[in-house]
Amino acid sequence: MVEEEDLQSSGSVEEHDSRKSCCGCFFAPIHWFKMLASEMHWSFVFGVVAVYGISQGLGGSLYRVGTEYYMKDVQKVQPSEAQIYSGITSIPWIVKPLWGLLTDVLPISGYRRRPYFILAGSLGVISMLILSLHEKLHLALALLFLTAGSAGAAIADVTIDACVAQNSISHPSLAADMQSLCALSSSIGALVGFSISGIFVHLIGPKGVYGLLAIPFGLVFTVGILLDEPHMPNFSYGEVNQKFIDAGNAMWTTLKCPNVWRPCLYMYLSLALSLNIAEGMFYWYTDTTNGPGFSQENVGFIFSIGSVGSLLGAILYQYSLKDHPFRDLLFWTQLLFGLSGMLDLILVLRLNLKFSLPDYFFVVIGESVSQMIARLKWMPLLVLSSKLCPSGIEGTFFALLMSIDNVGLLSSTWGGGILLHVLKVTRIQFDNLWLVILIRNILRVAPLCMLFLVPRADPNSSILPAEILSTEVEIETPETKNIELISLINSVDNGR
Repeated sequence: MVEEEDLQSSGSVEEHDSRKSCCGCFFAPIHWFKMLASEMHWSFVFGVVAVYGISQGLGGSLYRVGTEYYMKDVQKVQPSEAQIYSGITSIPWIVKPLWGLLTDVLPISGYRRRPYFILAGSLGVISMLILSLHEKLHLALALLFLTAGSAGAAIADVTIDACVAQNSISHPSLAADMQSLCALSSSIGALVGFSISGIFVHLIGPKGVYGLLAIPFGLVFTVGILLDEPHMPNFSYGEVNQKFIDAGNAMWTTLKCPNVWRPCLYMYLSLALSLNIAEGMFYWYTDTTNGPGFSQENVGFIFSIGSVGSLLGAILYQYSLKDHPFRDLLFWTQLLFGLSGMLDLILVLRLNLKFSLPDYFFVVIGESVSQMIARLKWMPLLVLSSKLCPSGIEGTFFALLMSIDNVGLLSSTWGGGILLHVLKVTRIQFDNLWLVILIRNILRVAPLCMLFLVPRADPNSSILPAEILSTEVEIETPETKNIELISLINSVDNGR
């Protein structure tokens, strides 16, 4: 009898603990958000969610799918042309160091962050509304406004990076929490955005999607109004020119170091040689005669599954691969990246149908695998870039390295467009698409021959020489001395 009572008592305790654990899991994120808001002001948390989650994550997903259909169905351009135009609209991200320097050394009306959020939001809202409301916009003007919207996104990105870095200095114990907030906001936003993008393109068309994108940019504008930031009315604008010169000299001195320029050269070549033929694949995906003829909803869902693969890649790197030496990890990820491209070749040659694998199922699997490997390839490059930054100009130099990577992505995009044009892949002709994919796959493994440019060091050791590490250059104002402006979220998932 006593034993039965003990069993019942222990069972009730276990059930109570189980319920308590479930409630804890449900309310833990809410408590976490409240803790961050109370420690660093709610306007900062709102800014991170608005920029990373809604503008870049959700808005960026809608923008990508909407632009694909806008170029194909509204402007009616060839896939090779769409590839070139995609590179043009990404140019504002290449001049990211300029945005970073401006936010660091040039306050406006006594504020260092708020005016740049307002500028970014205004650019985005105006550009998206014009693209949405104009009946028949000329291609040149469409590219101009798409580039302006991209500039707004880039300015907002570098400004929120600065806010995160500043709070990381003032609250060092919460630095990891802030990175998690940025990563989760971006990943969840992208997943939701890709999931609904095809539905919205189907219901309201790509121009209607541009109209919806004015809302995320409007939130960025709101961040500029609400952000809690100290006012500096007595800033000396006469020092701005000297700060630019000092930063330029310090960056040039660092770039001349072999331990720096050699990894930078590898990062550029590894990205540039991985040709981006996404437009050619998209046109084939949606072609009902030669391709699978996927609907807008299917395309959006395919991209959403790809974002899940990218998130899994980041998690896998964090928990299993982050301590491996750079050269070893880059060897295997680059090799797997090239092999993953063979899935596209199997699909275009229709070999999957011979094994009774439906196109849609095969594309979803291929997209998730490719995105996961692309993320695994990108993460060590990000860590390597952070190891190359000298003290005092960490933020600006990191932005410079990201610009080098963006130049590599631009070269990849334009190179893929030229290849599509040379092999005559058009809106309705895809006979040579298989050859384009094969050439791309071969070039993807070519960087393996240049791995000697990457140091053998592991992520926990120092790479820069002692003389550069011991040199500190101050370009920031006293309120934000030595801020490390690290770009927490970078998108390399569009280089299929």
